[in-house]
Amino acid sequence: MSLFMEIEAEGTESLPFSVEETAQLVVDAALDYEECPYEAEVNLLLTDNENICEMNRNFRQIDRPTDVLSFPMQEFETPGDFSIFENEHAEDSFNPETGELMLGDIVISVEKVLEQSEAYGHTPRREFAFLVAHSMLHLLGYDHMEDDERLVMEQKQREILEQIEITR
Repeated sequence: MSLFMEIEAEGTESLPFSVEETAQLVVDAALDYEECPYEAEVNLLLTDNENICEMNRNFRQIDRPTDVLSFPMQEFETPGDFSIFENEHAEDSFNPETGELMLGDIVISVEKVLEQSEAYGHTPRREFAFLVAHSMLHLLGYDHMEDDERLVMEQKQREILEQIEITR
């Protein structure tokens, strides 16, 4: 699965692994797992707690830093069902320059990746990969507001990470 991913970093913290390589691996695995028939476009912003707190406050009315925010560009009637992009009105869903399905934006707090990896006893790379997988599922229409939705997302996240051998 080919993918265009733009990665932007702000803040002073950095992660002790190749962010680009890991993000590409997880995004590709998520798209393969969900059997995405299109080349896709995802943007990734790495930021700090201060900036993600401001975004969380502005977009979710929650005044605290979070680990990851997802900004989907598509509305799936059924999570992971790409058939909605087969009609002639779906052309707005694709980048006119590249022809790729524009999935949306992922914002990750580098500080939270480092804090949570230590708190949960696994590597920063595993925490980062988990957050990318989690966010990708949001970009593909999944949510976790209800218990049954949460269980589906947890299983999919685990299976995506197992597929690329980034486990606890």
